[in-house]
Amino acid sequence: MKGNEMKVLVFGDIVAKIGREAIKSTLPGLRDELNPDLIIGNCENLAQGKGVSANTIDEMVEAGIDLFTSGNHLWNRNDVFDMLADPHYADIIIRPANYPSSVPGKGWNLFTVGAKSVLVVNFLGRVFSEVMTDDPFRLFDRIIAETADRRPYAVLADFHGEATSEKIAFGWHVDGRAAAVWGTHTHVPTRDERVLPGGTAYITDVGMTGYRDGVIGVDREPILRHFMTQLPVRHEFPSSGEAVVNAALITIEESGKAAAIRHIQKTLTID
Repeated sequence: MKGNEMKVLVFGDIVAKIGREAIKSTLPGLRDELNPDLIIGNCENLAQGKGVSANTIDEMVEAGIDLFTSGNHLWNRNDVFDMLADPHYADIIIRPANYPSSVPGKGWNLFTVGAKSVLVVNFLGRVFSEVMTDDPFRLFDRIIAETADRRPYAVLADFHGEATSEKIAFGWHVDGRAAAVWGTHTHVPTRDERVLPGGTAYITDVGMTGYRDGVIGVDREPILRHFMTQLPVRHEFPSSGEAVVNAALITIEESGKAAAIRHIQKTLTID
């Protein structure tokens, strides 16, 4: 940490092998350039575009990501249930907190960064969602109350959802109580990053890291065929080609409030 500031580098959805390769290619340079104290990535699309595996998490840890938020696709592979029973993975993978408490994994966790305690939480949006989850607004309030005695330096939240309105409303709901809220799930960067009046860094969607020349990371031909025929198609994720990396750098002051948020986008060719 530089002085009393903390820098957090956040990646949105990392999609399939090409997304993982793009992280491995660009993260060393970003670390040298930005010197982040904590690096977070959304892992729900790591393994073949949907779900996670131990190998893909290990690959991203080796690349330099410290911990992972997620979303509804976290459960797409059975591997995840064994992983979340393993303390090593359960401590670094955060599932959406508004699933029932009986669901494996942790919806929030406290991490030590330098000498500071940071609370990282993950929520699943309910608007346009097929998953019936708890109210993320009231649940955030409850988590903040439950962790108040541990006095976290900063609160960081990944809001994984479809609706821009719900994400924006959530940002206003937590303004001044969270250091940062970033949206994930739509794979498209919204570029509305700002620090809200109460000191919360906010962006509606960071955007994905994955195949640039498809449809939200998926090979475009089957998706075009689906829209033109309405027939089901198999999602294919190219392993090479043009990739895009989307991230956000959040600077947090000594007070635990955000000083700045900056969106980062890089493109590269993966062979």
